[in-house]
Amino acid sequence: MAGHSKFKNIMHRKGAQDKKRSSMFSKLSREITVAAKMGMPDPDMNPRLRLAINAAKAQSMPKDNIQRAIDKAIGGDTENYEEIRYEGYGPGGVAIIVEALTDNRNRTATNVRTAFSKNGGNLGASGAVSHGFDRMGLITYPAGAGDADAVFEAALEAGADDVSSNEDEHEIWTAMDALHEVARALEAKLGPAEGAKLAWKPQTTVEVDEGNAATLMKLVDTLEDDDDVQTVWGNYEVPDEVMEKLG
Repeated sequence: MAGHSKFKNIMHRKGAQDKKRSSMFSKLSREITVAAKMGMPDPDMNPRLRLAINAAKAQSMPKDNIQRAIDKAIGGDTENYEEIRYEGYGPGGVAIIVEALTDNRNRTATNVRTAFSKNGGNLGASGAVSHGFDRMGLITYPAGAGDADAVFEAALEAGADDVSSNEDEHEIWTAMDALHEVARALEAKLGPAEGAKLAWKPQTTVEVDEGNAATLMKLVDTLEDDDDVQTVWGNYEVPDEVMEKLG
């Protein structure tokens, strides 16, 4: 299990599914509103908004919800969200980057700091770990979008830098400034992506042992559950056999 994407498949507790879905819709709505406010409210003229809407559709978010999020930006009745990045270390020396969209910087900083301190980690200064990651574009497709060879071929033609496929999904990495162009080219070949965003790709990874894995997963889960947190990235690798024990 790699640190940059798969934790959505880890600890699917039955009782928490509805809460997770509601939280996910809230985060997707917030990104749509911010994207629409920062640029044109027309997805054809606003690449960030187009990606945000596609990501929402991929998670089966109702059209009414999507339109409401856009209307909030048009109407000007939305909070002033600020994009903030936090960096720190988790159990086993794992490097973690947290990206947030918040209307209350103090609340978010307190929640993130508490999550780290209660789950075997510590929050660092800005730039503490990001030097060990590359800022890139990440486009994800479900495994059903095509076999690994077909997706690789399509990604290569679209101008992507790297492709990683497994039984769950295809991850297509691009240069940061090529994300929108590659995503549009892939959409013509493979249909709408499950997700397309700027990402932090670790230059090297840290294998997490069984002793630290449970605490690390709890830290990631706690951060993800916070409404202000949009994404959590890490440089960890958890062996399959350890994941099975945790599952």
